[in-house]
Amino acid sequence: MVDEAKLHDFIGKMLGDLGGAASVAMVRMGDKLGLYKALQAAGPMTCSALALRAGVHERYLREWLSHQAASGYLAYDPIALTFALPPEQAMVFAVEDSPVYMMGGFDLMAAMLENQPKVQAAFTTGGGVAWGDHAGCMFCAVARFFRPGYHSNLIPSWLPSLDGVVAKLERGAKVADIGCGHGWSTVLMAKAFPNSEFIGFDFHAGSIEDSRAHAWDHGVSANTRFEVAAAKEITERDFDLVTSFDCLHDMGDPAGAAAHVRRLLKPDGTWMIAEPMAGDRLEDNLNPVGRLFYAGSTMICVPTSLSQEVGAALGAQAGEAKLREVIGGAGFSSVRRAAETPFNMILEARP
Repeated sequence: MVDEAKLHDFIGKMLGDLGGAASVAMVRMGDKLGLYKALQAAGPMTCSALALRAGVHERYLREWLSHQAASGYLAYDPIALTFALPPEQAMVFAVEDSPVYMMGGFDLMAAMLENQPKVQAAFTTGGGVAWGDHAGCMFCAVARFFRPGYHSNLIPSWLPSLDGVVAKLERGAKVADIGCGHGWSTVLMAKAFPNSEFIGFDFHAGSIEDSRAHAWDHGVSANTRFEVAAAKEITERDFDLVTSFDCLHDMGDPAGAAAHVRRLLKPDGTWMIAEPMAGDRLEDNLNPVGRLFYAGSTMICVPTSLSQEVGAALGAQAGEAKLREVIGGAGFSSVRRAAETPFNMILEARP
């Protein structure tokens, strides 16, 4: 027997979800066309004024602005007929160094949708989708999605939460950033600690090319370099610090990678592992963050792991207990949660 009240509530939820899905293309166009930043810079504007400033066709813009107002993304003044980007929305749509800048998330949603046919096919075979074979620029979207969190937390709070690490970095340490992607984490650390040497490793050659470009653009080429290598292929040794940002769960053999990291470290070294925030039970993760991460895990993380040797497929919501099992099993005597945000947990592992 259908409960009419529950049905209406669920239809309302579905309308909200469909509205959010429809907004992905709209928000990405606003970003690409510079509309949010134009509104942020100039303040409230009429449609015609914004069209002139941004160099876009007014008729298209009128529909876009109307959608943005209906979504609550822009504020509309029906008397002055102006649209404005409130400061809170600006932090999400226009301020790239904001801790809640989410444009990368919208890019990621588009890439996931484009990737559907490949992952859907893998559902029937149990096979994987290699990182470099994902549709669109998945790695670009992932890098843009995680950068705000790293920018806001890595230097101010995550590294200081580790025992004695900042002092080593200030004096001069040797650091490996494994699974560095586009190198934003490596570049941030290299800028903050010019006396230390940073080496970024990633198995995706295209990402390493972008990492080198970012290092050059941000003036840290003198104390950084980037190499194409999977975690277990790294031959250098005697690192004071190894970092892994949002990538351990993507690896085919995370246990093997952890054991190799143990061998890379000096006896008094530290491994910092940043992983998506998750509880150890499904019921702990039935929330908005878990909803996003389970989708990302289905479309990106699990297929990527299953495409590699072993194919452990931990998933983005593996949880701290499972991660501790993997890390502790590799010979690390101490594993503790050093810091956390709504999106990440930071684990410190010591030999």
